[in-house]
Amino acid sequence: MRTVSAAETAPTLHPWAIHAEKLQVRTGRHLAVNELDLALGVGVHGLLGPNGAGKTTLIRALATVLKPAGGRLELLGQPVNAGADLRGVRRGLGYLPQQFGFYPRFTVREFVEYMAWLKEMPKQAVPGATQRAIERVGLAAKADARMKTLSGGMLRRAGIAQAIVNDPALLLLDEPTVGLDPEQRLDFRELLRDIGSDNCVLVSTHLVEDVVAACTDVVMINEGRLAFQGTPAELTAQGAEGDPGDSPAERGYSALLRRHRAAAR
Repeated sequence: MRTVSAAETAPTLHPWAIHAEKLQVRTGRHLAVNELDLALGVGVHGLLGPNGAGKTTLIRALATVLKPAGGRLELLGQPVNAGADLRGVRRGLGYLPQQFGFYPRFTVREFVEYMAWLKEMPKQAVPGATQRAIERVGLAAKADARMKTLSGGMLRRAGIAQAIVNDPALLLLDEPTVGLDPEQRLDFRELLRDIGSDNCVLVSTHLVEDVVAACTDVVMINEGRLAFQGTPAELTAQGAEGDPGDSPAERGYSALLRRHRAAAR
């Protein structure tokens, strides 16, 4: 009998954390994501686009909050469809929505521990993972403060802590820097780089400069369709001196958006 090696029995890692083909997602009757093709692996990916472009809808679909209306979607190598068991996928996700709910009387530690429990983390791993997540977002001094006493920026950092407590293979962040001061934004960029060295991070934001500074890849959508995907340097190169914007990256963004809108007419 042939001996089966450990390499043969080890699970095959999927090259893409996110793989979408002709993805469609509806919000009510509106087709907010339309025929989107996207493949993202390890790294920090910035998601840009104007208001109403479909960024939040896309993030919610990737977080399995919204079901695809058409096309194909795979997360962490598993198909996402109406009949799929998504518990395994969700254990590998971290998600920070634009606005998140919490019990005001919970302490920061209790809030992050509760979210770890919801993610079905092993009980013995929760205390250590909670402490590490709180420290990584700079809230160690506020770990035992009640959530209702936190400032807006601190609440946002607590939200980031719950998103990373399970060391997710796929981290989805929707406008994570809202309420953070400049120093905190610099710390957050460093945290993204650290997480993105081994995992897939997708950050939706309006701050082009944050994307250029922290991301390895830029995804830009408009009217639910892919308008651009490339490096921050490639985004910057799209602009010219006369394009709107206060920086080369903003000029590149505005030039791309203008061209995509013109092509869609």
